[in-house]
Amino acid sequence: MNNPKKVAVVGTGYVGLVTGVALSEIGHNVTCVDLNKAKVESMKQGISPIYEPKLEELMVKNIELGRLNFTTEHNLAFKDIDIVYIAVGTPEKEDGTADLKFINTVCLDIAKNITGKVIVVTKSTVPVGTNEHIQKLIATNTKVPFEVVSNPEFLREGSAVYDTFHGDRIIIGSNNEEAANIIEEINKPFGLDIFKTTLRSAEMIKYASNAFLATKISFINEIANISGNLGANIEEVAKGMGFDKRIGSSFLNAGIGYGGSCFPKDTKALVQIAGNVDHEFNLLKAVIEVNSKQQLLLVEKAKEYYGSLKGKRIAMLGLAFKPNTDDMRESAAIITAESLILAGAEVIAYDPIATENAKMLLPEAVEYANSVEEALRGANTAFIMTEWEEIKNIDLKAYSKLLLDKVVFDGRNCYDLNDVYKHDIEYHSIGRPNILRVKELV
Repeated sequence: MNNPKKVAVVGTGYVGLVTGVALSEIGHNVTCVDLNKAKVESMKQGISPIYEPKLEELMVKNIELGRLNFTTEHNLAFKDIDIVYIAVGTPEKEDGTADLKFINTVCLDIAKNITGKVIVVTKSTVPVGTNEHIQKLIATNTKVPFEVVSNPEFLREGSAVYDTFHGDRIIIGSNNEEAANIIEEINKPFGLDIFKTTLRSAEMIKYASNAFLATKISFINEIANISGNLGANIEEVAKGMGFDKRIGSSFLNAGIGYGGSCFPKDTKALVQIAGNVDHEFNLLKAVIEVNSKQQLLLVEKAKEYYGSLKGKRIAMLGLAFKPNTDDMRESAAIITAESLILAGAEVIAYDPIATENAKMLLPEAVEYANSVEEALRGANTAFIMTEWEEIKNIDLKAYSKLLLDKVVFDGRNCYDLNDVYKHDIEYHSIGRPNILRVKELV
């Protein structure tokens, strides 16, 4: 690269670590900062603290090339740097608003440790107006010149590395044209469309984008619930809708709702942001309500089928909120497991990656299996929670062979109905016709 920049990235969660690794991959000299010493030492060895395809491979490559470093010391990371990326968490408070305590701490660390003119780039998802707050907070505590730029991320967990290099756009928000142009130049090697806006517009684009996608998910789930009651097939309905370019086919997969670190937190935060300017965001409130109900849909289906779940042994397949990640935040598996245990059921769970994280969030009564087959063996029924390839590709004979009742409740529509018909199982999915076995007379 002709003009590599010296960059510091504060925070090594999904956003920060992927951002730092990606910037080093396109030639910049990057130091990632995190206060957790054990985590930093592990990352120095090329070991990622999160499961994200291709991430460790790029970490090792750029560490060996000397372009990627990790430290706990802000003064070392900020010495003579050109750019500081803020990528710390903005967790949800009890009232749904974003907690900016980590943002504030980073601002003070920046003010204390920068030695020359820098551009502060906000990657964290923050309420509209926060970057102006960042500007004031840093300016109050340093005389070193700096500018602030908003550069929100649009990464999907499980494909964050891919999205960084193949995304739809890069948003750069700034009230300083020179700073915006520098960040544009830094990002040009990614080869993506770049759209420059004001600070507040960039902040709003992030929230509005996530809220719209969450709305699509809740909408198609409502259509699925109606379709299931009317004998229509939601997959055919969604495909027919998706041909319309005004609608598009993405985010029209019916299931048991959204989860993760972004959609639940950002939708609630946007409701609060709207409330702060006396706007009642009724549409988004409905989206959140629909999703909350949808996450319990398999439990409701099983209760309707069995009458009572007391004493039933249920295999939960998949625990992460989506495949290719170990992230359990707001996963439907959490509330499902809680409801099943409360109803007197036994739960045995399996996930290829997220089990250790799940153990910290699921009820203590949940058992864990080391394979799909182990989870199924001797269970009455199976709940499919996450559409891992391993689960999608299982031989359907395993369900009829290992489940006592040969009943499957699929929350992600993993299997083609024509394939299911060939096997001796009862199959209940989302927004599609149920497949029922002929019960033997006793």
